[in-house]
Amino acid sequence: MKRLTGLDTGFLWMETPTSAMHVSGLAIYDPSDLVADGGTFGIDNVREMVRGRLHLAPPFRQRLVDVPLQLHFPLWIEDPDFDLDRHIRRVGVPAPGGPRELAELAAQLNAVQLDRSRPLWEMWYIEGLEGGRVATLTKVHHAAMDGASGSEITVALFDLSPEVVQHPEPDEPWQPDKVPSEVEMLGYAMSSLARQPLRVLKALRRTGQAALDVRNLTRQPGHELAPLPFTAPATSINGAITPRRSIATTSVSLSDVKRVKNAFGTTVNDVVLALCAGTLRQYFDRRGEEVDGPLLAMVPVSVRPEEARADMGNQVSSMFTSLATDVHDPVARLAAIHEGMIGAKEQHRAIGAETLTDWAEFAAPAVFGRAMRLYARMGLADRHRPIFNVTISNVPGPPFALYSAGAKLEANFPLGPIFDGAALNITVMSLEDSLDFGILTCPDVVDDVWSLADGLQAALDDLLAAADAKPPAKRPARSTAKAKPKAAAKPRARKSA
Repeated sequence: MKRLTGLDTGFLWMETPTSAMHVSGLAIYDPSDLVADGGTFGIDNVREMVRGRLHLAPPFRQRLVDVPLQLHFPLWIEDPDFDLDRHIRRVGVPAPGGPRELAELAAQLNAVQLDRSRPLWEMWYIEGLEGGRVATLTKVHHAAMDGASGSEITVALFDLSPEVVQHPEPDEPWQPDKVPSEVEMLGYAMSSLARQPLRVLKALRRTGQAALDVRNLTRQPGHELAPLPFTAPATSINGAITPRRSIATTSVSLSDVKRVKNAFGTTVNDVVLALCAGTLRQYFDRRGEEVDGPLLAMVPVSVRPEEARADMGNQVSSMFTSLATDVHDPVARLAAIHEGMIGAKEQHRAIGAETLTDWAEFAAPAVFGRAMRLYARMGLADRHRPIFNVTISNVPGPPFALYSAGAKLEANFPLGPIFDGAALNITVMSLEDSLDFGILTCPDVVDDVWSLADGLQAALDDLLAAADAKPPAKRPARSTAKAKPKAAAKPRARKSA
């Protein structure tokens, strides 16, 4: 039995009838080599592979238990009624089974919220793709994991070769928990709440120090504050959403992104943000929509220390950065994004990783949950300036091939949640030499999600053309002075074998 943190619980509270707060991964496999060698790749193979690795993915067997009257945060317990067959299901994609048919099916499946009476995940095995390919859509609630812990689970469910590795069971076999009584949960809640005054004092001290650090940072010459929430321009993509979802996917060359990064002295993440900025700028231009100022992106940031990589749950913060969509030239836009990210990172370090998680521990579960449902029901997102315009998340993936149940993973498109006022989520994950973009939105707010996917490659082409046209850096002139002769190297004694 383990209590959820305030941040984990926050993702439960944010869930409303129109906002499903799970993260998803749409993976595409090519089993042709496996089949040619006499093997099979079906739902039974996938189910048995997952069954043999459940001990490597703790959230897969844990379910929620609510504290009576929502006096405190819920608990995770090892589900005494766990049944793997309830979580892995099969479905077929309509003909001809291309990317758009797959994305439409994935959007329908992604719109359905997870059942809170069971462990908060499910996997859909999807047949009928063109070329004999197969896909899986895996959904896990954000309360159970963030991007970093999700990557750890991804590693656990994949192999580095077509050979399926058998993972040994832990020394202590898995044991289900007894569902705690209401009296036990109330006692647990009271014990935890009794320690809150000390936590409040620590949070106040850290927040005060963070305020001083930010003030000192802004006084440094040439430093400007990163954009603040609620300074984003009002746009058509920032209204109240409905339960419907639409998805688009695309991949670009990681080598090409690195060529741009190297040519202009930025980072891969800066280029990713610039690609998103380019396609969003084109989206609004096609619609003839005037945007009053540069778009503001919320960029999730992992604050998970190295020693806690295997821990589940959320250890994540966020930065706000301008996408410089008011800048016409793509190279100048990339440079502005790069400078903005430098300032955002400095400000984020000054604030500290614990500030958000500190104060999340003191929210009242019952009050916050009802407030979020009321906010959605009244459509209040249409009545105030957006907190930010778009969520853009870049999750590092492996630079090598992965296999699942013997089949090669061709692409892995991550899909993050959306909510009222933030109807567009663009998440990217690398795999070998590819950057796989998953774009999720509400079709009643963003009516042409595939134009955004198509615009990413066009934005990259613009930056590649500029990188290729950039004159090579001049090498420093060689000195005409005669170089002094080098001293002869002293012979080294050989070591005996």
